[in-house]
Amino acid sequence: MISPTPKNDMDQFRNVLKTHSLKATPQRLAVHEAMLKLGHASADMVTDEIRKSSGTKVTVASVYNILTNMAELGIYHYRLSSNNKMYFDVNTFRHFHIYDCENHEFKDIVDNELAELIENHFSKRRFRGYSIENIDIQLIGRPTRKKKTAAQKP
Repeated sequence: MISPTPKNDMDQFRNVLKTHSLKATPQRLAVHEAMLKLGHASADMVTDEIRKSSGTKVTVASVYNILTNMAELGIYHYRLSSNNKMYFDVNTFRHFHIYDCENHEFKDIVDNELAELIENHFSKRRFRGYSIENIDIQLIGRPTRKKKTAAQKP
């Protein structure tokens, strides 16, 4: 289950850009639209989606720069996969992830009860020399069933 966030609406995304004194350029809007479709994606994936679905001209480098800038502003989150590729997450609400280490895909897990238990547990703990800013939990797994390729589908 994915909870909607204010940044998922294009008008609200434009407003967020404005609050950060950024222009709503065609490239930024195209990146955000692609991220809304993909959810979790690398710069390569976003670039492919933009090229496939719109006429906006972008390079992988410009898409990566936009994604990184949006993550630094808190509009997206980012995650490093086991294949050393940076993936960005359009959902910035409290949630966990399952990382598919075979297909290099992230799936959201929303479990508010578990999140509260974990946050309560760690709020009582102190770590010398550190102030905890965030708790980020990722489960790593493999698919229990193989995905069918296009040739195998009826």
